[in-house]
Amino acid sequence: MEFLGLQFPAGHLPELDPGFIPLGRFNRAFLKDAKKPVGIAVERAGGEMASVETFLHGTAEMRAADRYYIDRLVKTLLWLKGGFRVYVRGDGDAYRYLREAYAPGGSRDFDRGFMARVFEHPFEVCETGALPPAKDVPKPVGGHLDGCRIGFDAGGSDRKVSAVKDGETVFSEEVVWFPKLNADPDYHYDGIVSALKSAAAHLPRVDAVGVSSAGIFINDRTMTASLFLKVPEEVYDAKVKDIYLRAVHDTFGDIPVRVVNDGDVSALAGAISLGDTDILGIAMGTSEAAGYVDGQGRITGWLNELAFVPVDASPAAMADEWSGDIGCGVKYFSQDSVIKLAPAAGVKLDEALSPAEKLKAVQALMESGDGRAAAIYRSIGVYLAHSLAYYYDFYGFRHVLLLGRVMSGKGGDTVIDACRRVLEDDYPALAGRFRLDLPDERFRRVGQSAAAASLPEVKR
Repeated sequence: MEFLGLQFPAGHLPELDPGFIPLGRFNRAFLKDAKKPVGIAVERAGGEMASVETFLHGTAEMRAADRYYIDRLVKTLLWLKGGFRVYVRGDGDAYRYLREAYAPGGSRDFDRGFMARVFEHPFEVCETGALPPAKDVPKPVGGHLDGCRIGFDAGGSDRKVSAVKDGETVFSEEVVWFPKLNADPDYHYDGIVSALKSAAAHLPRVDAVGVSSAGIFINDRTMTASLFLKVPEEVYDAKVKDIYLRAVHDTFGDIPVRVVNDGDVSALAGAISLGDTDILGIAMGTSEAAGYVDGQGRITGWLNELAFVPVDASPAAMADEWSGDIGCGVKYFSQDSVIKLAPAAGVKLDEALSPAEKLKAVQALMESGDGRAAAIYRSIGVYLAHSLAYYYDFYGFRHVLLLGRVMSGKGGDTVIDACRRVLEDDYPALAGRFRLDLPDERFRRVGQSAAAASLPEVKR
Protein backbone atom coordinates (compact mmCIF):
# COMPACT_ATOMS: atom_id res chain seq x y z
CA MET A 1 0.00 0.00 0.00
CA GLU A 2 1.25 3.51 -0.87
CA PHE A 3 0.12 6.88 0.39
CA LEU A 4 1.88 10.27 0.31
CA GLY A 5 5.19 8.72 -0.69
CA LEU A 6 5.18 6.02 1.99
CA GLN A 7 5.04 2.29 1.32
CA PHE A 8 3.60 0.08 4.06
CA PRO A 9 1.74 -3.20 4.51
CA ALA A 10 -2.00 -2.69 4.80
CA GLY A 11 -2.76 -5.97 6.51
CA HIS A 12 -6.32 -7.24 6.18
CA LEU A 13 -8.59 -4.96 4.16
CA PRO A 14 -12.41 -4.86 4.16
CA GLU A 15 -13.61 -7.05 1.30
CA LEU A 16 -16.24 -4.45 0.35
CA ASP A 17 -13.90 -1.44 0.72
CA PRO A 18 -10.41 -2.42 -0.51
CA GLY A 19 -9.41 1.25 -0.81
CA PHE A 20 -9.52 1.65 2.99
CA ILE A 21 -6.18 2.90 4.37
CA PRO A 22 -5.95 2.29 8.14
CA LEU A 23 -4.78 5.58 9.63
CA GLY A 24 -2.81 3.86 12.39
CA ARG A 25 -0.79 1.83 9.90
CA PHE A 26 -0.02 4.97 7.88
CA ASN A 27 1.13 6.65 11.11
CA ARG A 28 3.48 3.78 11.96
CA ALA A 29 5.05 3.93 8.51
CA PHE A 30 5.30 7.73 8.71
CA LEU A 31 7.04 7.68 12.10
CA LYS A 32 9.54 4.98 11.13
CA ASP A 33 11.91 7.48 9.47
CA ALA A 34 10.64 10.74 10.97
CA LYS A 35 13.43 12.27 13.08
CA LYS A 36 12.49 15.92 13.71
CA PRO A 37 11.06 16.31 17.24
CA VAL A 38 7.72 18.13 17.40
CA GLY A 39 5.35 18.70 20.29
CA ILE A 40 1.59 19.19 20.21
CA ALA A 41 -0.56 20.13 23.19
CA VAL A 42 -4.30 20.78 23.39
CA GLU A 43 -5.67 22.84 26.29
CA ARG A 44 -9.06 22.10 27.80
CA ALA A 45 -11.15 23.68 30.55
CA GLY A 46 -9.53 24.18 33.95
CA GLY A 47 -5.99 24.09 32.57
CA GLU A 48 -6.22 20.40 31.64
CA MET A 49 -3.82 19.53 28.85
CA ALA A 50 -3.33 16.73 26.33
CA SER A 51 0.36 16.76 25.39
CA VAL A 52 2.06 14.60 22.75
CA GLU A 53 5.72 14.36 21.76
CA THR A 54 6.12 13.11 18.20
CA PHE A 55 8.23 13.51 15.05
CA LEU A 56 8.01 14.91 11.54
CA HIS A 57 10.32 14.51 8.55
CA GLY A 58 10.89 18.23 8.05
CA THR A 59 11.90 17.98 4.40
CA ALA A 60 10.39 19.53 1.28
CA GLU A 61 9.86 16.07 -0.22
CA MET A 62 7.79 14.93 2.78
CA ARG A 63 5.96 18.20 3.45
CA ALA A 64 2.58 16.87 2.28
CA ALA A 65 2.95 13.79 4.50
CA ASP A 66 4.08 15.94 7.46
CA ARG A 67 1.06 18.20 7.10
CA TYR A 68 -1.33 15.29 6.71
CA TYR A 69 0.06 13.52 9.79
CA ILE A 70 -0.10 16.61 12.01
CA ASP A 71 -3.59 17.49 10.72
CA ARG A 72 -4.97 14.05 11.65
CA LEU A 73 -3.16 14.01 15.01
CA VAL A 74 -4.55 17.37 16.10
CA LYS A 75 -8.03 16.44 14.86
CA THR A 76 -7.88 13.21 16.87
CA LEU A 77 -6.76 14.98 20.04
CA LEU A 78 -9.47 17.63 19.73
CA TRP A 79 -12.35 15.19 19.32
CA LEU A 80 -11.01 12.58 21.71
CA LYS A 81 -10.08 14.95 24.54
CA GLY A 82 -11.47 18.36 23.57
CA GLY A 83 -9.85 21.77 23.72
CA PHE A 84 -9.87 25.40 22.64
CA ARG A 85 -6.13 26.06 22.26
CA VAL A 86 -3.49 24.12 20.31
CA TYR A 87 0.22 24.59 21.09
CA VAL A 88 2.87 23.68 18.50
CA ARG A 89 6.56 23.35 19.34
CA GLY A 90 9.45 22.60 17.04
CA ASP A 91 8.22 23.13 13.48
CA GLY A 92 7.23 26.46 11.95
CA ASP A 93 5.58 24.92 8.89
CA ALA A 94 3.33 22.73 11.05
CA TYR A 95 2.36 25.79 13.11
CA ARG A 96 1.55 27.88 10.04
CA TYR A 97 -0.39 25.04 8.45
CA LEU A 98 -2.52 24.46 11.57
CA ARG A 99 -3.07 28.18 12.14
CA GLU A 100 -4.44 28.48 8.59
CA ALA A 101 -6.50 25.28 8.82
CA TYR A 102 -8.18 26.39 12.07
CA ALA A 103 -8.78 29.98 10.98
CA PRO A 104 -12.32 31.11 10.08
CA GLY A 105 -13.02 29.69 6.63
CA GLY A 106 -10.09 27.24 6.87
CA SER A 107 -10.23 23.51 6.22
CA ARG A 108 -10.99 22.83 9.91
CA ASP A 109 -13.44 25.68 10.40
CA PHE A 110 -16.15 23.30 11.63
CA ASP A 111 -13.86 21.92 14.34
CA ARG A 112 -12.74 25.42 15.33
CA GLY A 113 -16.28 26.72 15.70
CA PHE A 114 -17.51 23.65 17.54
CA MET A 115 -14.71 23.72 20.13
CA ALA A 116 -15.08 27.48 20.62
CA ARG A 117 -18.78 27.04 21.44
CA VAL A 118 -18.27 24.06 23.72
CA PHE A 119 -15.49 25.67 25.77
CA GLU A 120 -16.88 29.21 25.50
CA HIS A 121 -13.49 30.52 24.43
CA PRO A 122 -12.08 31.69 21.06
CA PHE A 123 -10.13 28.91 19.37
CA GLU A 124 -6.38 29.54 19.07
CA VAL A 125 -3.29 27.93 17.54
CA CYS A 126 -0.12 29.10 19.29
CA GLU A 127 3.58 28.53 18.65
CA THR A 128 5.59 27.81 21.79
CA GLY A 129 9.17 27.11 22.79
CA ALA A 130 8.22 24.94 25.77
CA LEU A 131 5.39 22.46 25.43
CA PRO A 132 2.94 22.51 28.36
CA PRO A 133 2.97 19.18 30.24
CA ALA A 134 0.01 16.81 30.11
CA LYS A 135 -2.55 17.35 32.86
CA ASP A 136 -5.72 15.34 33.43
CA VAL A 137 -8.17 15.70 36.29
CA PRO A 138 -10.29 12.53 36.16
CA LYS A 139 -13.38 12.59 38.33
CA PRO A 140 -14.22 9.72 40.67
CA VAL A 141 -17.86 9.50 39.71
CA GLY A 142 -20.42 6.73 39.91
CA GLY A 143 -20.71 3.54 41.90
CA HIS A 144 -22.46 5.31 44.78
CA LEU A 145 -25.34 3.14 45.96
CA ASP A 146 -26.26 4.63 49.32
CA GLY A 147 -29.51 6.45 50.03
CA CYS A 148 -32.48 7.27 47.86
CA ARG A 149 -31.50 8.19 44.33
CA ILE A 150 -32.98 8.93 40.94
CA GLY A 151 -31.32 8.14 37.64
CA PHE A 152 -32.56 9.82 34.47
CA ASP A 153 -31.53 8.74 30.97
CA ALA A 154 -32.42 11.19 28.20
CA GLY A 155 -32.62 9.44 24.85
CA GLY A 156 -33.59 10.78 21.46
CA SER A 157 -36.81 8.75 21.24
CA ASP A 158 -37.60 7.86 24.84
CA ARG A 159 -36.68 8.95 28.34
CA LYS A 160 -36.03 6.46 31.14
CA VAL A 161 -36.02 7.05 34.86
CA SER A 162 -35.21 4.78 37.82
CA ALA A 163 -35.77 5.12 41.54
CA VAL A 164 -32.97 3.40 43.45
CA LYS A 165 -32.88 2.80 47.20
CA ASP A 166 -29.61 1.56 48.74
CA GLY A 167 -28.55 0.02 45.43
CA GLU A 168 -31.86 -1.67 44.64
CA THR A 169 -34.01 -0.42 41.77
CA VAL A 170 -37.54 -0.04 43.16
CA PHE A 171 -39.11 1.62 40.11
CA SER A 172 -38.33 2.13 36.43
CA GLU A 173 -40.29 3.85 33.72
CA GLU A 174 -39.80 4.46 30.01
CA VAL A 175 -41.76 7.19 28.22
CA VAL A 176 -41.75 8.10 24.53
CA TRP A 177 -40.91 11.72 23.79
CA PHE A 178 -39.70 13.80 20.85
CA PRO A 179 -36.93 16.14 22.05
CA LYS A 180 -35.22 16.49 18.65
CA LEU A 181 -38.42 17.77 17.05
CA ASN A 182 -39.29 20.44 19.62
CA ALA A 183 -37.97 24.00 19.51
CA ASP A 184 -39.48 25.04 22.85
CA PRO A 185 -37.05 24.12 25.66
CA ASP A 186 -39.98 24.13 28.09
CA TYR A 187 -41.08 20.88 26.40
CA HIS A 188 -37.78 19.31 27.44
CA TYR A 189 -37.85 20.84 30.92
CA ASP A 190 -41.41 19.65 31.58
CA GLY A 191 -40.53 16.14 30.41
CA ILE A 192 -37.51 15.97 32.70
CA VAL A 193 -39.47 17.22 35.71
CA SER A 194 -42.31 14.80 34.98
CA ALA A 195 -39.87 11.86 34.99
CA LEU A 196 -38.21 13.03 38.21
CA LYS A 197 -41.55 13.34 40.00
CA SER A 198 -42.67 9.95 38.74
CA ALA A 199 -39.58 8.30 40.29
CA ALA A 200 -39.75 10.38 43.47
CA ALA A 201 -43.25 9.03 44.18
CA HIS A 202 -41.64 5.65 44.88
CA LEU A 203 -39.03 6.92 47.37
CA PRO A 204 -39.36 8.23 50.92
CA ARG A 205 -37.03 11.11 49.98
CA VAL A 206 -34.58 12.06 47.21
CA ASP A 207 -30.93 12.40 48.21
CA ALA A 208 -29.33 12.81 44.76
CA VAL A 209 -30.02 12.71 41.03
CA GLY A 210 -27.78 11.46 38.24
CA VAL A 211 -28.41 12.25 34.59
CA SER A 212 -27.23 10.36 31.52
CA SER A 213 -27.69 12.29 28.28
CA ALA A 214 -26.32 12.51 24.78
CA GLY A 215 -24.18 15.62 24.43
CA ILE A 216 -21.11 17.34 25.79
CA PHE A 217 -21.23 18.46 29.41
CA ILE A 218 -18.79 20.63 31.32
CA ASN A 219 -19.41 21.15 35.04
CA ASP A 220 -22.84 19.52 34.59
CA ARG A 221 -23.83 22.12 32.01
CA THR A 222 -25.14 21.18 28.54
CA MET A 223 -22.65 22.74 26.15
CA THR A 224 -24.12 20.98 23.11
CA ALA A 225 -26.57 18.12 22.65
CA SER A 226 -28.58 16.75 19.74
CA LEU A 227 -31.67 16.49 21.98
CA PHE A 228 -31.97 20.28 21.73
CA LEU A 229 -31.32 20.41 17.98
CA LYS A 230 -34.35 22.59 17.23
CA VAL A 231 -33.93 25.02 20.13
CA PRO A 232 -33.07 28.49 18.75
CA GLU A 233 -29.55 29.69 19.51
CA GLU A 234 -30.85 32.87 21.12
CA VAL A 235 -32.56 30.95 23.95
CA TYR A 236 -30.07 28.08 24.29
CA ASP A 237 -27.83 29.77 26.86
CA ALA A 238 -30.71 30.89 29.05
CA LYS A 239 -32.84 27.74 28.98
CA VAL A 240 -30.73 24.74 27.95
CA LYS A 241 -27.22 24.97 29.34
CA ASP A 242 -28.44 24.53 32.94
CA ILE A 243 -31.65 22.64 32.13
CA TYR A 244 -30.87 19.49 34.12
CA LEU A 245 -29.58 21.45 37.12
CA ARG A 246 -32.67 23.69 37.08
CA ALA A 247 -35.06 20.77 36.76
CA VAL A 248 -33.54 18.95 39.76
CA HIS A 249 -33.10 21.98 42.02
CA ASP A 250 -36.53 23.38 41.19
CA THR A 251 -38.08 20.02 42.07
CA PHE A 252 -36.03 18.84 45.06
CA GLY A 253 -33.99 21.79 46.28
CA ASP A 254 -30.22 21.92 46.67
CA ILE A 255 -29.28 18.23 46.40
CA PRO A 256 -26.26 16.70 44.63
CA VAL A 257 -26.61 16.40 40.83
CA ARG A 258 -24.26 14.94 38.24
CA VAL A 259 -24.81 15.20 34.49
CA VAL A 260 -22.64 12.92 32.35
CA ASN A 261 -22.48 11.98 28.68
CA ASP A 262 -24.45 8.80 27.99
CA GLY A 263 -21.39 7.11 26.47
CA ASP A 264 -19.49 7.51 29.72
CA VAL A 265 -22.49 6.20 31.67
CA SER A 266 -22.61 3.16 29.37
CA ALA A 267 -18.93 2.53 30.13
CA LEU A 268 -19.70 2.98 33.83
CA ALA A 269 -22.57 0.49 33.62
CA GLY A 270 -20.15 -1.87 31.91
CA ALA A 271 -17.63 -1.41 34.71
CA ILE A 272 -20.33 -2.25 37.28
CA SER A 273 -21.49 -5.33 35.38
CA LEU A 274 -17.97 -6.59 34.54
CA GLY A 275 -16.56 -5.78 37.96
CA ASP A 276 -13.54 -4.18 36.27
CA THR A 277 -12.27 -0.83 35.02
CA ASP A 278 -10.34 0.62 32.04
CA ILE A 279 -13.29 0.27 29.67
CA LEU A 280 -13.93 1.93 26.33
CA GLY A 281 -17.60 1.71 25.36
CA ILE A 282 -18.55 2.14 21.70
CA ALA A 283 -22.19 2.32 20.67
CA MET A 284 -22.86 1.85 16.95
CA GLY A 285 -26.28 3.25 16.18
CA THR A 286 -27.37 6.47 14.53
CA SER A 287 -23.77 7.60 15.01
CA GLU A 288 -20.67 6.33 16.81
CA ALA A 289 -21.02 7.21 20.48
CA ALA A 290 -18.29 6.44 22.97
CA GLY A 291 -17.37 6.69 26.64
CA TYR A 292 -14.42 5.78 28.80
CA VAL A 293 -13.84 4.73 32.41
CA ASP A 294 -10.14 4.76 33.36
CA GLY A 295 -8.11 2.22 35.32
CA GLN A 296 -9.23 3.73 38.62
CA GLY A 297 -12.89 3.64 37.64
CA ARG A 298 -13.03 7.39 36.99
CA ILE A 299 -14.64 9.39 34.20
CA THR A 300 -11.97 11.47 32.52
CA GLY A 301 -14.00 14.43 31.27
CA TRP A 302 -12.65 13.84 27.76
CA LEU A 303 -15.07 14.43 24.89
CA ASN A 304 -14.71 10.89 23.49
CA GLU A 305 -16.46 12.03 20.29
CA LEU A 306 -15.08 9.17 18.22
CA ALA A 307 -17.60 9.84 15.45
CA PHE A 308 -15.36 12.77 14.41
CA VAL A 309 -12.01 11.00 14.97
CA PRO A 310 -10.40 9.99 11.64
CA VAL A 311 -9.73 6.29 11.01
CA ASP A 312 -9.32 6.08 7.22
CA ALA A 313 -6.53 7.84 5.32
CA SER A 314 -7.98 7.14 1.88
CA PRO A 315 -8.51 10.34 -0.17
CA ALA A 316 -11.67 8.66 -1.53
CA ALA A 317 -13.19 8.10 1.93
CA MET A 318 -16.80 9.16 2.43
CA ALA A 319 -17.45 12.62 3.85
CA ASP A 320 -19.45 13.26 6.99
CA GLU A 321 -22.33 15.55 6.09
CA TRP A 322 -22.07 17.61 9.28
CA SER A 323 -18.35 18.36 9.55
CA GLY A 324 -17.50 17.99 5.86
CA ASP A 325 -14.39 15.96 6.73
CA ILE A 326 -13.66 12.51 5.30
CA GLY A 327 -12.61 9.19 6.81
CA CYS A 328 -14.11 9.80 10.27
CA GLY A 329 -15.61 7.13 12.53
CA VAL A 330 -19.29 7.92 11.97
CA LYS A 331 -19.12 6.43 8.46
CA TYR A 332 -17.50 3.21 9.73
CA PHE A 333 -19.22 2.43 13.04
CA SER A 334 -22.88 3.34 12.69
CA GLN A 335 -25.89 2.49 10.57
CA ASP A 336 -24.29 4.76 7.93
CA SER A 337 -21.54 2.16 7.51
CA VAL A 338 -24.02 -0.62 6.85
CA ILE A 339 -25.85 1.54 4.30
CA LYS A 340 -22.58 2.66 2.67
CA LEU A 341 -21.37 -0.92 2.18
CA ALA A 342 -24.69 -2.37 0.98
CA PRO A 343 -24.27 -1.49 -2.74
CA ALA A 344 -20.79 -3.06 -2.84
CA ALA A 345 -22.32 -6.22 -1.37
CA GLY A 346 -25.01 -6.26 -4.03
CA VAL A 347 -27.78 -5.31 -1.61
CA LYS A 348 -30.22 -2.76 -3.04
CA LEU A 349 -32.03 -0.81 -0.33
CA ASP A 350 -35.25 1.09 -0.92
CA GLU A 351 -34.35 4.79 -0.93
CA ALA A 352 -37.77 5.59 0.56
CA LEU A 353 -36.72 3.86 3.80
CA SER A 354 -35.24 5.78 6.71
CA PRO A 355 -31.64 4.94 7.72
CA ALA A 356 -32.94 2.92 10.69
CA GLU A 357 -35.27 0.98 8.39
CA LYS A 358 -32.42 0.30 5.95
CA LEU A 359 -30.38 -1.13 8.83
CA LYS A 360 -33.31 -3.37 9.80
CA ALA A 361 -33.55 -4.60 6.20
CA VAL A 362 -29.88 -5.65 6.23
CA GLN A 363 -30.29 -7.22 9.67
CA ALA A 364 -33.20 -9.28 8.35
CA LEU A 365 -31.00 -10.52 5.52
CA MET A 366 -28.28 -11.39 8.03
CA GLU A 367 -30.67 -13.35 10.23
CA SER A 368 -31.82 -15.32 7.17
CA GLY A 369 -28.23 -16.34 6.37
CA ASP A 370 -27.69 -14.04 3.38
CA GLY A 371 -23.99 -14.05 2.46
CA ARG A 372 -24.15 -10.49 1.12
CA ALA A 373 -25.16 -9.16 4.53
CA ALA A 374 -22.40 -11.22 6.17
CA ALA A 375 -19.84 -9.49 3.92
CA ILE A 376 -21.07 -6.11 5.20
CA TYR A 377 -20.55 -7.10 8.82
CA ARG A 378 -17.19 -8.74 8.13
CA SER A 379 -16.03 -5.49 6.52
CA ILE A 380 -17.12 -3.51 9.58
CA GLY A 381 -15.17 -5.98 11.75
CA VAL A 382 -12.01 -5.25 9.72
CA TYR A 383 -12.61 -1.49 10.09
CA LEU A 384 -13.02 -2.03 13.83
CA ALA A 385 -9.81 -4.00 14.35
CA HIS A 386 -7.63 -1.40 12.63
CA SER A 387 -9.40 1.46 14.42
CA LEU A 388 -9.16 -0.16 17.87
CA ALA A 389 -5.40 -0.44 17.33
CA TYR A 390 -5.39 3.33 16.65
CA TYR A 391 -7.66 4.13 19.62
CA TYR A 392 -5.46 2.00 21.88
CA ASP A 393 -2.55 4.40 21.36
CA PHE A 394 -4.59 7.05 23.19
CA TYR A 395 -6.63 5.03 25.71
CA GLY A 396 -4.70 1.86 26.57
CA PHE A 397 -7.99 0.15 27.55
CA ARG A 398 -8.44 -3.39 28.92
CA HIS A 399 -12.01 -3.84 27.72
CA VAL A 400 -13.97 -2.67 24.69
CA LEU A 401 -17.71 -2.84 25.28
CA LEU A 402 -19.59 -2.91 21.96
CA LEU A 403 -23.16 -1.62 22.02
CA GLY A 404 -25.85 -0.26 19.73
CA ARG A 405 -28.23 -1.49 17.05
CA VAL A 406 -25.48 -2.34 14.55
CA MET A 407 -24.02 -4.83 17.04
CA SER A 408 -27.29 -6.67 17.69
CA GLY A 409 -28.01 -10.20 16.47
CA LYS A 410 -25.87 -12.30 14.14
CA GLY A 411 -24.32 -9.20 12.60
CA GLY A 412 -22.69 -8.21 15.89
CA ASP A 413 -21.21 -11.69 16.31
CA THR A 414 -19.80 -11.52 12.78
CA VAL A 415 -18.25 -8.10 13.47
CA ILE A 416 -16.52 -9.42 16.58
CA ASP A 417 -15.27 -12.60 14.88
CA ALA A 418 -13.76 -10.61 12.00
CA CYS A 419 -12.27 -8.05 14.37
CA ARG A 420 -10.59 -10.71 16.51
CA ARG A 421 -9.12 -12.42 13.45
CA VAL A 422 -7.58 -9.17 12.16
CA LEU A 423 -6.22 -8.24 15.59
CA GLU A 424 -4.55 -11.65 15.91
CA ASP A 425 -3.04 -11.50 12.41
CA ASP A 426 -2.12 -7.83 12.05
CA TYR A 427 -1.65 -6.71 15.66
CA PRO A 428 -0.47 -9.78 17.59
CA ALA A 429 1.16 -7.64 20.30
CA LEU A 430 -2.22 -6.03 21.03
CA ALA A 431 -4.51 -9.02 20.65
CA GLY A 432 -4.05 -10.21 24.24
CA ARG A 433 -4.06 -6.78 25.89
CA PHE A 434 -7.78 -6.11 25.75
CA ARG A 435 -11.06 -7.99 25.50
CA LEU A 436 -14.06 -7.39 23.28
CA ASP A 437 -17.31 -7.61 25.23
CA LEU A 438 -20.99 -7.46 24.34
CA PRO A 439 -23.62 -6.47 26.93
CA ASP A 440 -24.80 -9.50 28.89
CA GLU A 441 -27.89 -10.00 31.02
CA ARG A 442 -26.13 -8.54 34.04
CA PHE A 443 -25.33 -5.36 32.10
CA ARG A 444 -28.94 -5.07 30.98
CA ARG A 445 -30.09 -5.44 34.59
CA VAL A 446 -27.86 -2.55 35.63
CA GLY A 447 -29.51 -0.35 33.00
CA GLN A 448 -28.49 3.11 31.85
CA SER A 449 -30.81 5.05 34.16
CA ALA A 450 -29.95 2.88 37.18
CA ALA A 451 -26.23 3.42 36.50
CA ALA A 452 -26.92 7.15 36.22
CA ALA A 453 -28.44 7.10 39.71
CA SER A 454 -25.04 6.07 41.09
CA LEU A 455 -23.25 9.14 39.64
CA PRO A 456 -23.49 11.72 42.48
CA GLU A 457 -21.81 11.31 45.84
CA VAL A 458 -23.95 12.12 48.86
CA LYS A 459 -21.86 13.60 51.64
CA ARG A 460 -23.24 12.78 55.06
